[in-house]
Formats: sequence, C-alpha cells, structure tokens
Amino acid sequence: MSILLLAAMGLLALLSWWPNWWVGQVMARHAQPADRYPFSGADLARYLLDRRGLGDVTVEATKEGDHYDPHTRSVRLSPAHFSGRSLTAITVAAHEVGHALQHAEGDPAFARRQEMVERSAWAQRVAGWILVAIPAVTLIEKQPAPALVMLVVGVLTMAVPLMAQLSNLPIELDASFKRALPMLEEGGWLGKAERKPARQILRAAAFTYVAQALSSVLNVVKWLRGLRM
Repeated sequence: MSILLLAAMGLLALLSWWPNWWVGQVMARHAQPADRYPFSGADLARYLLDRRGLGDVTVEATKEGDHYDPHTRSVRLSPAHFSGRSLTAITVAAHEVGHALQHAEGDPAFARRQEMVERSAWAQRVAGWILVAIPAVTLIEKQPAPALVMLVVGVLTMAVPLMAQLSNLPIELDASFKRALPMLEEGGWLGKAERKPARQILRAAAFTYVAQALSSVLNVVKWLRGLRM
C-alpha cells in the first residue's frame, strides 16, 4: 500500500510540475519577436481600461507575477509584460484587464473567488500554526491523541486553498476567452497568424491555477500519509 501511495505522490508531483513547465514554454515561445507591437503591455492595458471607463484602475509593474488586485484596483504586470511589446506581453495584459472588468461589473463568480482567496490565506496561516504546534502538544500531553486531532484539523485546513484554486479556473477562462480575446480581436491587434498563439497564451494564463491546485493536492496527500504513520 505504501508503494502505491508513493507512486501516487510521484504522479501528483509530475502533474503539478508539468503545467508550470508548459505555461513557461508557451509564454517564452511567443515572447519573440520582442518588438512585434509598437506599444507595450502596460500601454495596451491603460488603453483598454480607459476605453471602458476604468480610468481609476492603475497599471503597475510588479515582481510578484501578473495579477489584478481588487483591493487597490490595480492591474499588475511582471516587468517583461509591463514593458514588453511581444504577443505574450499584450495578451497577458489583456487577460488581467479582463479581471478588472469582472470586478467593475460586479461579476458574482469573481466576488466569490475573492472571498475564497481571503479565507484560503487565513486557513493556510491556521494550518501552519497547528502543524508547528503538534510536536509541542505531543511532548506536553505525552499522548498521541491531541496531536492526532490537531494533525487532522491541519490537513482539513490545508484543503481550503485547494478549493479556492479549483474555483479560479472558470473565472480565469472567462477573463481569457470572453473578455481578453474579444478585446484583442476587436482592436485589430491579432492577425490571422496571431490568433492561434494568442489562444494558447490565454489558455496558459488560465491554467496556471491548475498547477497550484495540484500542488495543494500533493501537500494534503503528504500530510495524510503522515497521519497514517
């Protein structure tokens, strides 16, 4: 049974690595030529936001990965996509603007996602405290039962981020294909040769959360394995 569990964990590790690798390959492949467009990802994001009456949403460079921050109403792009003029740069910028539109329109799914993300962050902190406290409780009580209960609670708490990441996928696909892609096509920025690559990039942008979800599954399996010991 332990061999099967180790094999399952190895498969999950491989599955959690592969999406990240695939996303990186897609993004890098279409980052060339670097001067495909006469404007940058930041320029396009600013233009799209202004055209849709979202002048109060800022566009910023960040080292924390491309994302939209609903608390500060900011589209944040990595340096390569903020200043870049490649197909990848403008496509990723349009995707993040798609999230700003979801927020501005009061999309219920986007609002639920944000609530789940905030609860997930809280749950992860609680799980960390519980798992760190387990050895101390075991030594103090000199019984495995309290530590066992804490471990169960910790594993369940770690499952909350998994649910949050799984709930992200429909919202990411909406931002990619119902918002970003139409904006790019209506603006005339995608020629016939760019349409298929742009779809690949948008799919990659959406599926980054699949890798995160698989990583969360792997973490939960690891702690379940610890629970069995």
